[in-house]
Amino acid sequence: MNPDTAAPPQQAMSWVAEEVSSALEETLTNTDLPKPRRLWQATLLELSYLVPLAGPAIVVYLLNNVTSMSTQIFCGHLGNLELAAASLGNNGVQLLAYGLMLGMGSAVETLCGQAYGAHKYAMLGIYLQRSTILLVATGIPLTIVYAFSKDILILLGESKEIASAAALFIYGLIPQIFAYACNFPMQKFLQSQSVVFPSAYISAATLVGHVVLTWAAVYKLGLGLLGASLVLSLSWWVIVIGQFVYIVMSDRFKYTWTGLSWAAFNGLWDFLKLSTASAVMLCLETWYYQILVLIAGLLENPEIALDALSVSTTISGWVFMISVGFNAAASVRVSNELGAGHPKSASFSVVVVTTFSFLIALVFAILVLVFRHSISYIFTGGIAVSEAVADLSPFLALSILLNGIQPVLSGVAVGCGWQAFVAYVNVACYYVVGIPVGVLLGFYFKLGVKGIWGGMIGGTIMQTLILLWVTYRTDWRKEVETAARRLDIWDDKKQPLLNS
Repeated sequence: MNPDTAAPPQQAMSWVAEEVSSALEETLTNTDLPKPRRLWQATLLELSYLVPLAGPAIVVYLLNNVTSMSTQIFCGHLGNLELAAASLGNNGVQLLAYGLMLGMGSAVETLCGQAYGAHKYAMLGIYLQRSTILLVATGIPLTIVYAFSKDILILLGESKEIASAAALFIYGLIPQIFAYACNFPMQKFLQSQSVVFPSAYISAATLVGHVVLTWAAVYKLGLGLLGASLVLSLSWWVIVIGQFVYIVMSDRFKYTWTGLSWAAFNGLWDFLKLSTASAVMLCLETWYYQILVLIAGLLENPEIALDALSVSTTISGWVFMISVGFNAAASVRVSNELGAGHPKSASFSVVVVTTFSFLIALVFAILVLVFRHSISYIFTGGIAVSEAVADLSPFLALSILLNGIQPVLSGVAVGCGWQAFVAYVNVACYYVVGIPVGVLLGFYFKLGVKGIWGGMIGGTIMQTLILLWVTYRTDWRKEVETAARRLDIWDDKKQPLLNS
């Protein structure tokens, strides 16, 4: 029998660790219970699903960031030139590939999540392979960009010395491109089945080995920038191999991974359209606040302002990792419930995850305001920078609050498959409104970095309000029907396996 066409019998469902339950839908529709008690029980149920998803996801993203950061720290101890080169490679060129690949990989999040909820288990492995094919193909033009990084950096105004050093570091990151291409589809494949802890364990073990290998490559073997970036690429491949071995060896994926299939090559164009929309949506968000730093660098005497902005954006980035975890949890919960045909559960999940994420962000925003005169001393001892950070703290607090809502709503959009719509919203709010208004306030009205940041916050508020309104107005029964139609159209289960 072809494994792709074999439906798992109900008595064999013990292999599923966290099959999408109907308990939440039953609780929400149980009119025998008083409404307050019904909502309380539903909230506890949703949190029991949400926390095990969001917690490990936060850890995974933090560990991956620390892995890259540790490479930068080791390079920084070689000298100022090496620090500048590693920073440019890590925070500039590498982020391009990371954002693009992570964004394209979120198409797997939509389709695998909905297919898992609908019990179309064989399709999860097909979507995983299909996404990997597209991301590997995307890696080819990115490799060309990496290969000509020196010329590109010089063209962008970097000195030849820094461009040469950065290019050496970037050459060692070429294998990382294809590690990203394999990692993100697998990561989303696992998350869609509420399997997150293994990725956290693998990332933690890899980080320990990464630190040791980087130290040996840089200081003992004298391989410098190229050695450091090659070790970083190797570490990402270790994560990829660890996750793949877990998927292949674990009985947990007996029906969601059934081997290589020719079906992965079908429907690539439709899959590419969803993947591209996902990538555009995420990249527009990722680049938005990076542009803030670039624009602030054009101000007169920007040194103190840039230092304060760097401290503020670093703190915001730390808190943002929590929101990214809730983003992943929101997309999984919504896609699973839509696939399972549970409109009330999907709607309720959105309310709970958004509220929970916002409350956590509110706590951090209050802490920023309370400790606004001292938080900069984590990074620097300068009094001038401390005062500048304190002056920017209201903007930082507001950004943290918005980051408690906006990424979660983006996760909801991924769970529903709204990536193309959100991409258009991001273009309008961020690049038509936010950046031009920020430049106008910062330069024409002489408000400096506060004007630039204020304008860009305005764009984020506009985007958040639009997503809130669209989410509030969503007919979740229609979203269930849309998910079912999407899965029927892309159900390639009759295609033969490569190894059959």
